[in-house]
Amino acid sequence: MQKYILSCCSTADLTEEHLRAREIEYVCFHFLLDGKSYPDDLGKSIPFDKFYQSMAAGAETSTSQVNVDEFINHFTTYLDAGLDVLHVSLSSGLSGSYNAATIARSELLEKYPDRKLYIIDSLGASSGYGLLMDKLADLRDEGMGIDDLYVWADENRLKLHHWFFSTDLTFYVKGGRVSKPAGFVGALLNICPLLNMDRYGKLIPRAKIRGKKKVINEIVAKMKEFAVGGHKYFDKCYISNSACHKDAMAVADLVKAAFPKLCGDVRINSIGTTIGSHTGPGTVALFFWGEQRI
Repeated sequence: MQKYILSCCSTADLTEEHLRAREIEYVCFHFLLDGKSYPDDLGKSIPFDKFYQSMAAGAETSTSQVNVDEFINHFTTYLDAGLDVLHVSLSSGLSGSYNAATIARSELLEKYPDRKLYIIDSLGASSGYGLLMDKLADLRDEGMGIDDLYVWADENRLKLHHWFFSTDLTFYVKGGRVSKPAGFVGALLNICPLLNMDRYGKLIPRAKIRGKKKVINEIVAKMKEFAVGGHKYFDKCYISNSACHKDAMAVADLVKAAFPKLCGDVRINSIGTTIGSHTGPGTVALFFWGEQRI
């Protein structure tokens, strides 16, 4: 069977070591920190702890997606080598990267008519998007060809559940996702919003929970409610966090206790600099497989 390339964007929030071990290629988003541009290169240019410390100290951040020319350069490396490519993008509900990748595809297929270049909208983000990539790598390694893998990804991407909470509303207010009055009241009452990702790949507020302990219990309750097989869930579970590893560990401990048949340990990753530029420190996200989300 001819080898093909599995590709994603850096916003899948997996480590460099993980991606290399799974033979998944990636292309970098970009971010500005106090006016200086950096690639979102999985914490190599700026370690995550330093990045979040800078945000907490008042540094200004902004982000930019992978553009068409960057996608063309990324894909050409593999097409020139005679390899087909399946690229999975960050959710179109959060970014225009899917559109940029599809434009690049249209241009490249004129030059490489004998090659296959598939683009999939993950409708996911962070290590949820990363968990999808890991599943695709499993299926590839089991011998699934690129055509069947493209169909599988399209049919199953909405079975990947994303739940998020934040213990710090500062950057939600700063980015306009929470009003200043709501942010003030939320901070005063210790409100931690609980959000998930809908079928369109958009983040949707679902509940306002008072207190960190309660929201940690509630996010695990959502996994109990939606995970395929309930407490018998036997697939992988990922968590990502923005400079709040202790909170992520508290979620992981509850998950391991509630789901004794998990496939491997709960993997905890850092929320990368692109998504983290919008959440700031204090966000924890939980990802698992369940029924198709709505």
